[in-house]
Amino acid sequence: MEASPLATGALAVGLAIIMFSLGTSLKVADFRRVVTAPRGVAVGMVNLALVAPALAFAMAELFDLEPILAAGLVLLGAAPGGALANLLTHFARGDTALSITMTGVSSAASVVTVPLYLGLAAEVFGAEDLADELSMPRIVARVLIGIALPLSAGMWLAARRPDWVAAHALHIRNTAIVTFAVVIVAAVASQAGTVLDHLGPVFGAALALNLAAMTVSFTTARLVKLDARQSTAIAIELGVHNAALAVAIGASLDEELAVPAAVYSSFMLVTAGIFARVMYRRNAPDYASQAESSSSASGLT
Repeated sequence: MEASPLATGALAVGLAIIMFSLGTSLKVADFRRVVTAPRGVAVGMVNLALVAPALAFAMAELFDLEPILAAGLVLLGAAPGGALANLLTHFARGDTALSITMTGVSSAASVVTVPLYLGLAAEVFGAEDLADELSMPRIVARVLIGIALPLSAGMWLAARRPDWVAAHALHIRNTAIVTFAVVIVAAVASQAGTVLDHLGPVFGAALALNLAAMTVSFTTARLVKLDARQSTAIAIELGVHNAALAVAIGASLDEELAVPAAVYSSFMLVTAGIFARVMYRRNAPDYASQAESSSSASGLT
């Protein structure tokens, strides 16, 4: 069942505000880091583009979700990292620059990845009603409008008016956080009956996806010799998706498609926050060492 035009429009506006806020924190240099520091970005992007969607497919199958809910879980798994991941990474003393780069790159890549995985999920799980409504150009257009345009606008403003953006950074971030909360609460409220009817399996699948994604990504990063701060950034990026995007895209097609992302949003900051608190202490020596190195370098120049 497709959401009302008013609800769909409100979700789209909310997503645009969130992405504009993220854009004001990004710089072109963040995207250059793909070339200048490729290993961390590459590991993070493999986890975001391949591991997270694969885990979403697996959890949907394991918890035997209904086709439309299974597709919704994959939509969430394919969603890029969220701006709140950058904030939690900073709190955890992780590599915030890497986190911001992954969020920016995965947001740009979502124009391809989100439609691709959503279409594949509809086919794999037999969500026939959804498959009939899916139009790849239409989904791509929605992702472009919801992500690329407001993200670019935020980056443009930050480049043209850096002093103004710096002065209003706290207000911009708070507006984005409040908007995110409103979007998620509205999504849950609009589908309260469906959420309650399927709370057990959807919550279980969403929680399993969250914990598995953070665990696998952190372990993978350590195995390839990334340091603890980089591994922290990657794990949090995998735990805190841009659920607002999944809710907005899902609700524009079928309200039930947005349910897994809405449920996921209810706890993702708790699990990622606990992880951030643990890593805050573990990352302290590396964080202090890097800060001291940066200070020494500044003194020499």
